[in-house]
Amino acid sequence: LYATRNLWKPHAPPIPYLTAPGTIPEPLYNLSSFLSNTLNSVRYVRLPTSSTFAEDAEAGLHSSNFNLAENIEASDSRRGLDEHARQEVHRIMKVRKVGFDEARRMFMEERFGREGIGRDGRPLDRKAVFFS
Repeated sequence: LYATRNLWKPHAPPIPYLTAPGTIPEPLYNLSSFLSNTLNSVRYVRLPTSSTFAEDAEAGLHSSNFNLAENIEASDSRRGLDEHARQEVHRIMKVRKVGFDEARRMFMEERFGREGIGRDGRPLDRKAVFFS
């Protein structure tokens, strides 16, 4: 029923309040639809399809710490930023409402964690040997 509620909900009778007589006011009755639409708009993130550094810069994937201007001015022929990383950083920027540098930091920390690397850049493996 939950998955198909958009089909049958318009035909369902209003549900009365549990504590008072009458029907549920329209704003409260449509609250679940509003919340569902709001959550879906946050979940859906249109991903940039850029393939050059200029398009990455236009998509907001740059900062003073990660400057793409030099690559653009030099007419760099490379494809631009890594496709998976670009999409994930763009999603983090939109969902968590953070800037490019913070989103890139979050992405890298998450990636390091998956690969067994600590926040300081050292391996989390207890058997790792360090030479100084």
